[in-house]
Amino acid sequence: MSDSPLTHFDAQGQAHMVDVGAKSATHRIAVATGRIRMQDATFALIASGSAKKGDVLGVARIAGIMASKKTSELIPLCHPIALTRVAVEFELLESESAVQCSARAETVGPTGVEMEALTAVQVALLTIYDMCKAVDRGMVIEGVQLLEKHGGKSGSFVQPR
Repeated sequence: MSDSPLTHFDAQGQAHMVDVGAKSATHRIAVATGRIRMQDATFALIASGSAKKGDVLGVARIAGIMASKKTSELIPLCHPIALTRVAVEFELLESESAVQCSARAETVGPTGVEMEALTAVQVALLTIYDMCKAVDRGMVIEGVQLLEKHGGKSGSFVQPR
């Protein structure tokens, strides 16, 4: 066995999918967040729901949920997970002309859902960018991070705030 703390490498240093077959199925939860900053006028379009392509946040919510279900297809060594719940929420930060996104992913299984929550946030924010790029190509996606995870052998993690 390798002395490396990186679990996706075997004793020879080759990438591999971690064997979770002997791990207990537990209720696992992960919450991730991120934001997209934009011009004031772009923010106003999103907030009013009058963007040319329609309900930007509604489409972004569905995109984030769909992406979480495809995480194992996007991240090479990620396990396919039977998600029991995914929720994507948005907060309009008017003073910053930004949209904050948070995603919560849950499962009952032998491995965590951190990657699914992070993928949901990233794709939801990318969808906002895609739907608004015609009026603002300078939008910035930032601060994408895991806020918390619960369940499994390693227990809980909560990002210091």
